Amino acid sequence: MSSLTLSRSAGMLYSGNHRFDAWSRTWVEAGSLPSDGQSVTPREAIRWLSVEGGARSLPVAVVGPRNANALQVETAEAIGRSVAELGLPLLTGGRKGVMEAASRGAFKAGGLTIGFIPDEDWRTANPYVRLPLATGLGPARNVLIARSAEALIAVGGEYGTLSEMAFGMHFGKPVFSLCNAPSVAGVTVCTDVEECVTLLAESLLRSH
Repeated sequence: MSSLTLSRSAGMLYSGNHRFDAWSRTWVEAGSLPSDGQSVTPREAIRWLSVEGGARSLPVAVVGPRNANALQVETAEAIGRSVAELGLPLLTGGRKGVMEAASRGAFKAGGLTIGFIPDEDWRTANPYVRLPLATGLGPARNVLIARSAEALIAVGGEYGTLSEMAFGMHFGKPVFSLCNAPSVAGVTVCTDVEECVTLLAESLLRSH
């Protein structure tokens, strides 16, 4: 994407002759660039927008299996931590495995963790979900996760994860995958957490 410039005096993020409207999350035409503009990375830009720039708090979903292996747990926790460090809310299915690992990473980093619980009792959420929402929908809550998230990251998984990824693509959301997540046309396959978080930040700065 084009280079990004942040002006703290104007409280604006610029790219070329456009500025980012933090509330509507769209690029709009701008006048001249303020003299105090400094170059920032997409990750720095998202962090600033989330913490200081007045952007709406739109969640990033992490999806994956309940019976996760050690690599998936480690990866999910790192992703959750990175999402929180970007100043973004984390959305999961609120249960065990990848969902709990991602929630733990975000929780320990001080982030907001949201869980769409499949049961009717919010108490079935894992202990790292700050905002448990009991949907009572069972697996159908996967649609809510895909619809509500601004982007989705799949860490491993099988059929349940596949459905969330497919719904994400159907709803036009950026979807990323790690740890041999199911193959879905249009999903961006990432080699590691760093690449995934960088691509996530870039996607959140596009109007879609």
